[in-house]
Amino acid sequence: MTTGTVEINNESANGAGSARSDGHRVVEVKLGERSYDIVIGRSVLGELGQRFSGLFPAARAVIITDRTVAGFHLASAEESLRAAGVEPHVIIMEPGEKTKSYAGLMAACNGVLDTRLERGDLVIALGGGVIGDLAGFVAGIIRRGMRFIQVPTTLLAQVDSSVGGKTGINTGHGKNLIGLFNQPHLVLADTAVLDTLTPRDFRAGYAEVAKYGLINQPDFFEWLEANWQGIFDGGPEREEAIARSCQAKADVVAADEHEANQRALLNLGHTFGHALEGMAEYDAERIVHGEGVAIGMVLAHEFSARLGLCDPAVTDRVVAHLQTVGLPTHIGAIPGQLPNVDLLMDFIAQDKKVSRGSLTFILTRGLGQSFVEKGVDPAFLRAFLEEKLS
Repeated sequence: MTTGTVEINNESANGAGSARSDGHRVVEVKLGERSYDIVIGRSVLGELGQRFSGLFPAARAVIITDRTVAGFHLASAEESLRAAGVEPHVIIMEPGEKTKSYAGLMAACNGVLDTRLERGDLVIALGGGVIGDLAGFVAGIIRRGMRFIQVPTTLLAQVDSSVGGKTGINTGHGKNLIGLFNQPHLVLADTAVLDTLTPRDFRAGYAEVAKYGLINQPDFFEWLEANWQGIFDGGPEREEAIARSCQAKADVVAADEHEANQRALLNLGHTFGHALEGMAEYDAERIVHGEGVAIGMVLAHEFSARLGLCDPAVTDRVVAHLQTVGLPTHIGAIPGQLPNVDLLMDFIAQDKKVSRGSLTFILTRGLGQSFVEKGVDPAFLRAFLEEKLS
């Protein structure tokens, strides 16, 4: 079968990673025989073909991307692969969170099967978090497991979703409830492609960067307060922030790959954020994932303060920084009708951290002092949310 394109429409701080002579950074995710590198730097997309053929000689490939990303970066990816003797198949999805659905999964799976690629061939995820989550899930279930490479093209995907092997789709019951752990074999984080993002999408990704400081690296958060403008402007601070974020996640994943314990800390702000995305029916006109995380992190700090765990001044500092970079910090910032408490509580009850019906949240005792709190009182939570919605 010849290769082709199928388009699918559906309704200074401490350093991290090792530096190479070309200035690129490499962070290793240490998982024994399944360890892999995250290569970070400007123009590393041009290394895709060389690295592909070096790691997987004679393998074939299918690129899964979306229509927006294809317009910016597909030609560069194809050119790099062809230079290495690899003629890729291409599947183009619609952009947006709604592609992470049963319909999107079925369309992508059928697209891969149509190529007649085999288990030893590779899926390449070229896109943001939606494409990375979807393509990684597809790779994990096609022929009971194909290999795959992440080429994240958003800041959010580079610092979070492309690393650690979480893949999946959304349902009406909530976000990422159908999926599996499937580690990539390589992550190529080209920081130059971030120049093509809209300001809103870049800001949304920055929420995940700030998250790492708020989890357990207060010195990193302080560095971000002083250096965020360089990150947004594309200076060397951008590579530094991405490398430190990836190193933080790689360390957690290596210690707790399947989220039995400390990996849950990476969900700071996500229980609230996912509920807000769900109530908005994943409508990007209203809220995107990083914005949900930003609001969710503020709510987590406010809830911690309400429980007497955290000084309210810490929340004020978090709010000040997120507002400085242009992120929303309260539920009322979401356009359209506000959710009701019952709907939010329903989504929270479906959160993946719920255990035996008991609510689990990531809370904090101070700046960079997050912890896992099990057995959160639903009545107290409901009263807190009612106040925030009033």
